[in-house]
Amino acid sequence: MHSIDHYREAFIAYLHSKIKTKEPVNLYEPITYILELGGKRLRPVLTLMAAEVFGTDYRKALDAALAVEVFHNFSLVHDDIMDDAPLRRGKATVHEKWDVNTGILSGDAMLINAYQLFENYQGELFRRLAQLFSKTAIEVCEGQQYDVDFETRDDVTIPEYLKMIEYKTAVLVGAALKMGALIADASATCQEGIYQFGRNLGIAFQLKDDYLDAFGDPDTFGKQVGGDIIENKKTYLYLRAMEMGTDSQRKELEALFSIQPNDPSDKIQSIKEIFETSGGAESTQTAIADYTEKAFEVLGYLEISEDKKAVLKAFGKNLMRRKV
Repeated sequence: MHSIDHYREAFIAYLHSKIKTKEPVNLYEPITYILELGGKRLRPVLTLMAAEVFGTDYRKALDAALAVEVFHNFSLVHDDIMDDAPLRRGKATVHEKWDVNTGILSGDAMLINAYQLFENYQGELFRRLAQLFSKTAIEVCEGQQYDVDFETRDDVTIPEYLKMIEYKTAVLVGAALKMGALIADASATCQEGIYQFGRNLGIAFQLKDDYLDAFGDPDTFGKQVGGDIIENKKTYLYLRAMEMGTDSQRKELEALFSIQPNDPSDKIQSIKEIFETSGGAESTQTAIADYTEKAFEVLGYLEISEDKKAVLKAFGKNLMRRKV
């Protein structure tokens, strides 16, 4: 197997060779813009890795990897519109740089582009990849709707929240890995195992993202720190603080989550203090570790060599140590 950097560099080179700005410019320039903003390239790297883990040249998985990345960025363009987010990866979001209508239409085109990339696979493989992609795409939409619904609900439970992030984030991580396994014609057991590895890792990844949204370094996080707090999102941090906090802390949290001040800095700081003093922040870090370990446990059942398991485990550990 190759290094993570090798897969990432190979993918980025392929991305640049395929994504071009063409006419009409106002449709395709925002697509080029969001795809070239960078990011961790987590999902496409996992697709390429999985293909080689199960014994196939990663280059056969490049189109599937690109489809996953295009779809992921499509969802970000539309999510940013729904959240009215000003920043993505430290730069202006598409709807801020252009306008909302451009963001909607360019995002729609990206979704179609993602489906088109699967046309490069033939017969039964095309059908299975497209079937997995369709299932995953609708689950991501369901997860986003749960996320929106939770903003106006005061009775969101931790199991409901975990289901939301499983659909909104984790299923795409699992699908990215399973696509590599499908292309490598791995056994059904291995396909399901690598999917569950990705699903658990994806939940841990999103919990880490929630944590960094509140406690990340503004210079490295790439998004607006405190964005979830500004949007009154009922994240795992919030739910655990409400569960573990004192009566006065719960009342203060509820009050703070009912206001939208013009300058949210004091609100953000007050809520972060409650997250820490209630134990919600520490509990979130524990959950991140727990789901990461669940992902690693799945590796024990995969029919692959120990050195390949070690590569996947190292990837997961590095992901959870991230600051961005």
